[in-house]
Amino acid sequence: MSFPVALQLYTVRGDVEKDMYATLKEVKSIGYDGVEFAGLYGNAPERLKEMCEEIGLVPISSHVPYADLVEDAEGVLKQYAAIGCKYVVIPYLTEEYRPGMPKFAEVIENAAKFGSVANKLGMKLLYHNHDFEFTKIDGKYALDILYDSVSADLLQTELDTCWVNVGGENPSDYIMKYAGRSPVVHLKDFVGSKSENMYELIGIDKKAEADSEAFDFRPVGYGKQDFPAILAAAEKAGASWVIVEQDKPALGLTPMECAEKSRAYLKTIGC
Repeated sequence: MSFPVALQLYTVRGDVEKDMYATLKEVKSIGYDGVEFAGLYGNAPERLKEMCEEIGLVPISSHVPYADLVEDAEGVLKQYAAIGCKYVVIPYLTEEYRPGMPKFAEVIENAAKFGSVANKLGMKLLYHNHDFEFTKIDGKYALDILYDSVSADLLQTELDTCWVNVGGENPSDYIMKYAGRSPVVHLKDFVGSKSENMYELIGIDKKAEADSEAFDFRPVGYGKQDFPAILAAAEKAGASWVIVEQDKPALGLTPMECAEKSRAYLKTIGC
């Protein structure tokens, strides 16, 4: 159950914006083995590769906005290949592309195209879910429709365990459902339950009224998730990395302090 552990840099995006190199050094110092990027923040891909090599972090993956892939998949993905990323990830769908909307069909079609481009560049395309993919279409989850429609050689999973739970499914069971197709698993903890404020909390939907009593993020190990079970499932499913993400800090801590707390907890359970 011992995995290399990366940090999704969206967790510490304010620090990254100020000083990418200093942030990467701190991420390494608190015990992370790798990073998942969420934007280049003005840094050349070759320089990011150098930073990771100098500091001793693996640039395992990056979240790449869907709209950027639509505009220029090859050009965008070449940047992440230059960094040395093994995986590139569709991280989020804006409302018009979500299940139940006409453009969801385009997402399925484009995922296959983007996956083919990623393969040619020596990478694999992953999809990172939220809870809205657990909408049912003709009795079947949209997330399952996506994975059934695009072959595993073109699209693999990056299951976000928080959003699987919020979506109404057991994260461990869902990881096992995609055994052999789950190279990277997102570890995210929370308290409360599905509410109207969730997307405001991740800094995307500003229209919802905040109600942090209903739903709030937590460092890994400080919420309601069963991480020993999740890690056991990830191991059985053949995952090679786990990635910590916390969309918003909590408990009066800074984002980096939350990341440190998450890493310290994972060490206590052998990861």
